Amino acid sequence: MAGKFDLWIDKGGQYRFNLKASNGQVIATSEGYSSKASALNGIESVRKNAPDAPVVEREK
Repeated sequence: MAGKFDLWIDKGGQYRFNLKASNGQVIATSEGYSSKASALNGIESVRKNAPDAPVVEREK
């Protein structure tokens, strides 16, 4: 099974999502969105932009 996006409304009424690995572990958590459409756009952005995203290590 592939990973999945878990979409919910938090206690403050904001839409949020987690990206979960196939074993159920949360590997990314979103910011809060004021509308479901905005949260779904955030999910699409992750799908579109993350596959080839580089890893950038911060210097101390």
